[in-house]
Amino acid sequence: MSEHLSQQQADLFAGHAPTWWAEDGAFAPLHRITPTRMTFIRDHLCAHFGRDPKMAKPLAGLTAIDIGCGGGLICEPLARLGAQVTGIDAVAANIAAAQAHADEAGLEIAYEVAAPEEIAAKGSTFDIVINLEVIEHVSDPESFMAAVCALIAPKGAMAASTINRTVKSLALGKIAAEYVLRWVPAGTHDWRKFVKPSELARHIRDGGLTLTALSGMDYDPRKNEWKLGGDVAVNYLAFATKS
Repeated sequence: MSEHLSQQQADLFAGHAPTWWAEDGAFAPLHRITPTRMTFIRDHLCAHFGRDPKMAKPLAGLTAIDIGCGGGLICEPLARLGAQVTGIDAVAANIAAAQAHADEAGLEIAYEVAAPEEIAAKGSTFDIVINLEVIEHVSDPESFMAAVCALIAPKGAMAASTINRTVKSLALGKIAAEYVLRWVPAGTHDWRKFVKPSELARHIRDGGLTLTALSGMDYDPRKNEWKLGGDVAVNYLAFATKS
């Protein structure tokens, strides 16, 4: 998370940190959505860097940073794809959970309690920046995205995801997800901070990047799984590159 994360939300995430890897726990929805997000991320990264996604480690030789990494649900598959991965989060309990699970899995991932602004201030850059479900939690999206974009090395790329600010997302992404289906703890999201694709695109342009792909994510209740689609009214993914 960013240094702009509210104390209320930091406490909320910290309280659930021990259950990050419980597939039926507080973060169960993220476990269900991770395969879909990783398919988008892997395929677009391989296309951008000229790699074969069918290889065992198609991201070998590339550096990656996952911003707001939580318990490491994206860091670990990135590491298994061969990337040299750094995971940062503002919540120390999240980093502790992520490090413990990576150690158990025998994966070398560099975890750090930090905000992207701090990493950017050091002048560090990465081939791959992962920015999933973070921007809708921060109080200053402009400075957050400026720091995120600064972390991307020349010819690098960013995969991002967030929630659109629409009537449909209010009904499904906020009310249903938190109070009806109980997918996420109540208070996880503030609908007013959801981000329209046009707003995310502006932040991306301001950061010197080019938006190259946008995809919605649709939930299929019959199969209890997510799939990529054209409807960006609620959850959506974006891919951007730095020339």
